[in-house]
Order: sequence, then structure tokens, then C-alpha cells
Amino acid sequence: MSVMAGPEWTVWPAPAKLNLFLRILGRRADDYHVLQTVFQLIDWLDEVHLRTRDDGQIVRVAGPAAVPAADDLSVRAAHALAEASGCALGVDIALTKRIPMGGGFGGGSSDAATVLVALNHLWRTGLSLDTLAEIGLRLGADVPVFVRGDNAWAEGIGELLRPITLSPAWYVIIAPGVHIATSALFSDPELTRAAEPATIAQFVAGEIRDNAFEPLLRRRDAVIEQALVALSRVGSARVTGTGAGCFAAYDSREAACAACSALPEALQARVVRGLSHSPLHDCLRAVSGNDAPASPVSR
Repeated sequence: MSVMAGPEWTVWPAPAKLNLFLRILGRRADDYHVLQTVFQLIDWLDEVHLRTRDDGQIVRVAGPAAVPAADDLSVRAAHALAEASGCALGVDIALTKRIPMGGGFGGGSSDAATVLVALNHLWRTGLSLDTLAEIGLRLGADVPVFVRGDNAWAEGIGELLRPITLSPAWYVIIAPGVHIATSALFSDPELTRAAEPATIAQFVAGEIRDNAFEPLLRRRDAVIEQALVALSRVGSARVTGTGAGCFAAYDSREAACAACSALPEALQARVVRGLSHSPLHDCLRAVSGNDAPASPVSR
């Protein structure tokens, strides 16, 4: 783990994710949707810079200009941890954003999870990962998977996580820079809300790749449609989460780079590697003096 702007700052990674498929199975009485998905962590990282304070203040000193500090999930995560733990310390937070907002790559949720995990260490609050995941769930349905740090088969509203070992893969991703409100997609009358439940066996066999939001996203914005059409010429194009981001998977870096090179430069496609676990937990083990590797359940 590196330091920035002096030894009092520590810097922690916050990885992006892909949804390798996403189905909506129904809707609960509280209007939350029941889903199934697989989360794949990727090596596209934000950086969360933290500097502890003695005065109990939580201050964002740098972050996305489009998001007020009070609404920033990283700031809200720090407040939530302080409330849950009773910690009297504070923190300065500076975000180096690389993961685009609204793309379905989970950047904001990952930043929040990194704050929870890192501050739990820095503040010495001693909360378990289970407790941190519960706090994270109140911030957003994607936060727990980043807290736990494993690729996962997810159900419920995204909080029922089963660690899963995924085959090594490289991905070409495109972030079209379009933002469509998640609430608008979930309320769209054409959203399929009663899909057939998938099984892990079907996923392993490569039979499950659909995303319930793809038809809605294609219809709502021509930029997303154009990106998917271009990507489909070099691979099996999919969207991730409820965002405009799209991707295609490859077995090797060479194949992914060749596909990326064949795309128009205007799309600003990039190649990323699928991760076996979150680098956040590598940092945590390093600073905690525990080098034991994570052990996800094989699928």
C-alpha cells in the first residue's frame, strides 16, 4: 500500500465489477426487485485516500465534482461506520476516480466498501466483515460484494452472496458516457420481472449471459446501441448492471487486445483483467500482518 501527500495518508484500491448476467425474478412487497447475477471483479481501480483525524470530522477533500460531498457514498460509508461502531475519530477522504459513474461498473459502491473496510482497520473498530457488509447494504445493494472481496453468485436484492471461482478471463469494456437513472429502468413497464431462475450449472455451461436491462438500454439511447453493435462485431457483447457500460469476454489478453484494436478509437475501449479476489483485501492483509490468501468456494 502506498502513501500520498505525506505519511499520514494511506491509499486503498476500489475495483470495478462486471455483471456476467443479470435476471429479475420478481418483486418483493417493499418494491425491491429479486435478482440473480454473477459479480466479476476487474482490475480497473479507483483509489481511496484516507487520513485519520482526531476531531471526529468526516471531510471529503477531493472527489467527483458532479456529486455533492453529502451524497457521496464514500462519505456516507464513513458516517455509517462511525455511527455503528461509536468511533470518535474522523477522516479526510480524497477519491481518485477512474471508474465512470453511471456505467454499471460499481465504482461508487466499491469506493464505499473500501472506506468501510479500510476505516475499520484504521479506526481499529474491530467489526467483522459480516457486520461491514450489513452496513454496506444500507448504502447500496452492490456494496456487500466489494466489502467481502470475492467474485460471487448473488441473489435476493444482491446481498445473498456465494463466493464463486471464475475461469481466468480478459474483457474489452466500453463506457459510452451515458447515464440513465436506475430508478427509471426498474420502473420501466417493459422490464422482464419474472424470468426463469438460473442455475450455477447453466452459468458454468455458458448458457446464461442475458441482462434484463439490455433491451431497455438499447431502446433508450442510440449511443448504447451503437456501442453494443460495434462490440458485437468482435465478440459476444453484453451490458453490465443497470448502466450504459458494455463488455465482451476473451480467454487471453492477446485475444482481448486484438478485439480492442479492431474497434473505432472514438469508443475509447479498454482491456481489463478479471480478478480472482479484491486487491483491497490484499492491502488489508499486508497492513494487518496476515498473508493468508482468500479462499472462495469453487463452482
